[in-house]
Formats: sequence, structure tokens, C-alpha cells
Amino acid sequence: MTRGRTGAGEQRFDLIAVVVAELPDPALVPDAPEPPVGPEQARILALCRGTPLSVAELAAELDLPVGVVRVLLGDLLAAGLIRVRRPVPPALLPDERILQEVIRGLRAL
Repeated sequence: MTRGRTGAGEQRFDLIAVVVAELPDPALVPDAPEPPVGPEQARILALCRGTPLSVAELAAELDLPVGVVRVLLGDLLAAGLIRVRRPVPPALLPDERILQEVIRGLRAL
């Protein structure tokens, strides 16, 4: 499946990163050719076509190790067949204190 590779190249796929297929919907474009991918990658594309899934969910659904799924995702990403939304780093999330102030301000209205 991975042709002996153990990493996804330069990409780092977090377990909670969300994967979305970048393929046309076969119901809307019935003549669209299927991409030249292996059976496992085709299954990833099918799973992510209608519903975005996390890397962990894909690994569980495919019953494959996360490392294997990451390699397959790296190939799909390089081919432009998927889009990956990475989680927001904790340092960029708003401070809890600020959120509490916003809640208090909204309650005061």
C-alpha cells in the first residue's frame, strides 16, 4: 500500500485534521473520470466525498494503522485530490478570561 514508505513526505497529518475530497460529485458530473489511485485511496476519497472526516476516523473506518493512512493521504494531497484542514493551535485560541468577559457583557445587555 505504501510502497515501503513510512512517512507522508513533508506533510504532517494530526489525528484531528479534517480531510475533504476535492472530487466532483458523480451525481452532478456523471462523466467525470475516476482518479488513478489504489483501492485504499479510492476508499478514502469515497468516504470523504460527502462528509469531511478526521485522520483518526479514516484510520478506524479503513481498519488501517494511522501511519499507513498518513502516507496514503500524503499521496492524495500531492495529487490535489483532497484538502486538509488542520486544527487551530492552542496558542491561537482565545483566552478563557476574554470569553468570560464577553459572556458577562452579553448577559448585561
